[in-house]
Amino acid sequence: MDRGLLVLNSGSSSLKFAVYRETGEAGLQVACRGEVQKMMTSPRFAVRSGDDAEVGSHAWPSGKAIDAKTALSFVTGWINTNQKDVRIVASGHRVVHGGERYTTPTLVDAKTLDYLDGLSALEPSHQPAEVGGIRAIASVHPDMPQVAVFDTSFHRTMPEVSQLYALPKAVRDEGVRHWGFHGISYDYINRALPKHDPQARRVIVGHLGSGASMCAILDGKSIATTMGFSAIEGLPMGTRCGAIDADALLYLMRRKLYDAQSLERLLYQESGLKGLSEISNDVRTLLASPAPEAKRAIDYFVHRIVYFAGAYAALLGGLDAIVFTAGIGENAPSIRAAACQNLAWLGLELDQSANRANGPLISSRASKIRAWVIPTNEEIMIARHTLALIDGQ
Repeated sequence: MDRGLLVLNSGSSSLKFAVYRETGEAGLQVACRGEVQKMMTSPRFAVRSGDDAEVGSHAWPSGKAIDAKTALSFVTGWINTNQKDVRIVASGHRVVHGGERYTTPTLVDAKTLDYLDGLSALEPSHQPAEVGGIRAIASVHPDMPQVAVFDTSFHRTMPEVSQLYALPKAVRDEGVRHWGFHGISYDYINRALPKHDPQARRVIVGHLGSGASMCAILDGKSIATTMGFSAIEGLPMGTRCGAIDADALLYLMRRKLYDAQSLERLLYQESGLKGLSEISNDVRTLLASPAPEAKRAIDYFVHRIVYFAGAYAALLGGLDAIVFTAGIGENAPSIRAAACQNLAWLGLELDQSANRANGPLISSRASKIRAWVIPTNEEIMIARHTLALIDGQ
């Protein structure tokens, strides 16, 4: 029987999971992955095998909400019944915030869980549900080791100047600092890139998806990233605004056009590509649209990618490689081409044919800078960290 790891991404209304099995020389392989959706309204479970065949489904009565414990009990019960050749030995959790205390993945105990719960005020969108997922596993399987893998950890190598805001110490002591996110994805790319480009020291990675950010990596360590205190800073995203003058928000409140709740909805759900185009938050829809508003949104997205790439090239003291990853980065050749063409001054020359084929290498042989398309895999990073910690213990 193979050892197995349960990887979990707990949300307020959904639960994504995957089972990885340890198979000797082949390493970690996906046994199955699935999701419990619409937990608050019409809960439904669906799971697929490692080769993407549907292998199970279940629906609860419509209108009957279920909690994380109920969802996880069902998931683990299904795994025990249908994956009999896999023995789950630990669970690994994506957790957005590790705060100042956790700069690497960690085994979770009661004190850890209390600390992570206390960070919910810093990140109220995801942290409470992720902590709830860990508590739910503990109630269902109290003896199972659990590992938290953090989106913020990768960026704790940033120099102090990159982690500061120009605010009084009393405010900074309340946790108002440049945290950075998408760290699990950057961790994966940082480990994958040397297999393609072992000489790359000065690297910019663009995690371009519905949530989007960029990171400057020097000798394998993050030195700057676009997301800051929250996941709305930096690049425009599907529905999130990206960087904005803070006084514009105070102005809206002074005018009594928005209160705290409606302003949060504006920034997180009604802005970004959706707000700018007033058509869609989906890049595929915008690229296919002839509307000038769609083109404007795409142009602004590319403009901000180029803006931060130029700044990060300066911070890095030059550039060896740029990597595109996540949904847009991996699948939108026209956006990659537009960004690379605007970075030609750095010595970046695109191979148009390779770019249309999604790489992996999309720069020409004559290019002074290598450009890559490397698919990210946050799940496998969580599984690897989980396995390393339980074996280390």
